[in-house]
Amino acid sequence: MLKKIYYTITGIVALCFFYIIIQLFAPLPIGNKNIEIQIPKGSTFRQAAEIFSKEKILRDKNLFLFLGRITGIDRKIRAGYYSIYSSMNLLDLLKALRRGQIIEYEITIVEGDSLSEIAQKLEEKNIINKEEFRKLSTDKNLLAYFKIDAPSFEGYIFPDTYKIPKGMEPSEAIGMMINKMREKFNDDLKKRADEIGLSEKEVLTLASIIEKEAAVDEERPLISAVYHNRLRKKMLLQADPTSIYGIKSMNEKITYDDLKRHTPYNTYVIKGLPPGPIASPGLKSIKAALYPAKVDYLYFVSNNDRTHVFSKNMDEHLRAVKEYRNKKKLEKEDTGDNNSG
Repeated sequence: MLKKIYYTITGIVALCFFYIIIQLFAPLPIGNKNIEIQIPKGSTFRQAAEIFSKEKILRDKNLFLFLGRITGIDRKIRAGYYSIYSSMNLLDLLKALRRGQIIEYEITIVEGDSLSEIAQKLEEKNIINKEEFRKLSTDKNLLAYFKIDAPSFEGYIFPDTYKIPKGMEPSEAIGMMINKMREKFNDDLKKRADEIGLSEKEVLTLASIIEKEAAVDEERPLISAVYHNRLRKKMLLQADPTSIYGIKSMNEKITYDDLKRHTPYNTYVIKGLPPGPIASPGLKSIKAALYPAKVDYLYFVSNNDRTHVFSKNMDEHLRAVKEYRNKKKLEKEDTGDNNSG
C-alpha cells in the first residue's frame, strides 16, 4: 500500500515537473506578432499576471503566480512597457520581469546643448514634442518645484546619456536630468561657490558661457578668468554666444548686428551675467567657473585653430585681433587660389 502511494505521489510530481518544463519552454500563445504590454505604476505581481492573462499571453495564470512566488520575482515588479515577441517563452517573460527589462529610449545630452537641441532629441524619441517642451521649460510651478531661480531650466539639464522608460511623464524625465546636475554639483562645489560669492544660477550661467566658448579643455580656466576679471572690474562680459541666444542657432555665424542687438542675454549691451544659462554646461566648465586660472587676462580672440590668444590689455588684444584677421585673409586667398586652380 505504501509502495503504491509512493509511486502515485512520484508520478504526480513527475507529471507536474514535466508540465512546468513544457510550459516554461513553450512559445507564448501570441502567434507571429510582437506586442507591448504596459504594467502601470504601483502594480503588484498578481495585477501584472491579470494583465498578461487578459491579453492572452499566459496559458496558466496560476503557474505564473506560483513561479513568481518561488523565484521571488513577485516581491517587486518594475512598471513600464514590456516588449513581448513571437519567439518568447514563459521563462523569457519571467527573466524580463526579474530584470525589469522595460522599453527605454536612450537620449544623449552633450556638453553645450541648448534647450532647443534637447527638445529636438526628445521629440525624435516621441517623449514630448518641442512646443510642449518649450512650455514645460518655463513652467513656474515646475521651476519652483526644482528650486530653479532662472527663466527656464536651460543649463540645469546635465549632459549625460539617459535611459527614459516609455510612458514616463516628460516632467519626470526632465527631473531625472536636473537631479543628475544637482548630483554632480555636489557639496564641495557648492561650498566653493559660497566662497567666491556665486549662486548656483550664476555658476551655471558662467559655466554655460565657458562651455560655448572653449574648444580645448586647458583653456576653460583661462576663459573663466577673463570673465571673472571683467566682472570684478565691472566691465561688459562681451561673450559672443550670448548675443544670439534665443535668436538663432549657436551654429550660425555671429554678425556685428548680433552684437548690437538688445536682448536680456546679450552681454555686449547688458552688465554682468545674463539672467540664466545659455546651454547645458559639463562638469569641466562648472569647475572652471568655480576655479578660474590665476591670471589677469581681460580679452581673448580666436587663434583660428580652436585655441585662443589671451591678452591683458587693449593694445595686446588689438594686435591679436589684427593677427587673426590677417590669418583669415590669407586663408581666404589660399582658398581662392585653390579654387581657381
